[in-house]
Amino acid sequence: MASKKEKKAEKEKFNWKQNLVLYVHDLMYMLMAILLAFLLLFRVIVVSGDSMFPTLWDGDYLLLLSNLVYHEPQRGDIVVISKASFDNGTPIVKRVIATEGQTVDIDFEKGIVYVDGVAQQEDYINNLTVDSRGTYFPLVVRENCIFVLGDNRAVSRDSRSPEIGQIDKREVLGKALYLMIPGTHHGELSMDTARIGGVK
Repeated sequence: MASKKEKKAEKEKFNWKQNLVLYVHDLMYMLMAILLAFLLLFRVIVVSGDSMFPTLWDGDYLLLLSNLVYHEPQRGDIVVISKASFDNGTPIVKRVIATEGQTVDIDFEKGIVYVDGVAQQEDYINNLTVDSRGTYFPLVVRENCIFVLGDNRAVSRDSRSPEIGQIDKREVLGKALYLMIPGTHHGELSMDTARIGGVK
């Protein structure tokens, strides 16, 4: 027959195991909640191509704020788009230049973009906007749409290109928030960890 001391030790041992099970159980629920929130609120995409260079490089891993919560793109936002009429809906990354109701005009001789008659200060671009890509300006951004351009204007296919055109807000997958892992731009550049951080 077990003594009181042995019973107490057995009880304490049982409680320790029981507590461990409860901690693991709670931890699993917390991890599931975090994972679910991440899947609903955020996405991760990899930049492909040169159209946003030098802001973004080919191979950059970006954290996006999902379109489940991001509904109103603003000028200057970097967004990821899926346009069925372009490359079978493959996601592309562009910068919002104008939103619905705004007028976009471009002086292709000087390479200056105007929104509602105001010349835009575009310190982020790689080269001037000198090619219309077949779109006529000025144009008014339609309701529930945005006008986007790549930062590398010489090579970017964007809202100037008829197969892309103005972007319906429903075609926006999300807003780029954070550069998580820097790419090497086709292996041409060294991975620069100093670039890790918020996307502007």
